[in-house]
Amino acid sequence: MDFSRVRGFALDEYIGLPSGDPRSYAAVIDSEVVQRLGLRPGSVQVPNVAAADLDAAARGYEQAIRSAGGVDLQILGIGHNGHLAFNEPGAALDSRTRVEQLAERTRRANARFFDSPGQVPTRCMTQGIGTILDARRLLLIAHGADKAEIIARALQGPVSPDCPASALQLHPRVTVLLDPAAAARLPAGKDHR
Repeated sequence: MDFSRVRGFALDEYIGLPSGDPRSYAAVIDSEVVQRLGLRPGSVQVPNVAAADLDAAARGYEQAIRSAGGVDLQILGIGHNGHLAFNEPGAALDSRTRVEQLAERTRRANARFFDSPGQVPTRCMTQGIGTILDARRLLLIAHGADKAEIIARALQGPVSPDCPASALQLHPRVTVLLDPAAAARLPAGKDHR
């Protein structure tokens, strides 16, 4: 496949990690996406968390997405507390890219990538739920029994800021890929399209 024209926008980035830190999403995107797919360096933008004015950087990120013509396909995961990107419970469903405080549960889940839990950043810049919902197509991927409860809540519960991923129900073109364990709490025998 020819990926020479692919451009992307990362969902989020930690605030407070040193430039080039291998645990940053910029480094992960570079090694796991850009290099593996043979994309041009810089073809996937990551929020600028080194900017002196983070609010202006967030607005600039939104503008860069708009200037690129928007996002055709947004690839998503889901946190145990229902977060999408780093939109923690309570995030407005029309939120835009912004600085966010990470929930303690999210920090504990991400501690596996750090030497100690205390090293996990407390803040990030994240695309907002409104930004995510602007994408033409959404793809949510989840696996494991530990995601079954939140998947059921997100896909079948009420749409609410208490479960940010429930906003997926508002989008007309969502594909959800789950392994059997993650789908275990969804009704059997039902087409979940």
